[in-house]
Amino acid sequence: MKPPAPQRSRPSLWPEGSQEASEALARLLSIEERQWHALKGQPRRRAAELLAAALVQLVNNGDATPMVEQALGWLQGELRDPGCPQHGR
Repeated sequence: MKPPAPQRSRPSLWPEGSQEASEALARLLSIEERQWHALKGQPRRRAAELLAAALVQLVNNGDATPMVEQALGWLQGELRDPGCPQHGR
């Protein structure tokens, strides 16, 4: 019986450090719960947060499509702040 052929190392689709860099960007652009009231009127900020999260999905071979579509909704004015449940809206 033949021994299995050695597996070749596949070159990565992404440059070294891409995963870490995308995660750092996503953390930086993430809107924390305490910031939401101050930033809710800035759809570009929300879109940037979603696009950074989509980038993390891409470099981890995930499906980024839903996040990209949602980011487009914010940029095109189709999505807005749903309001805060604690304030009755």
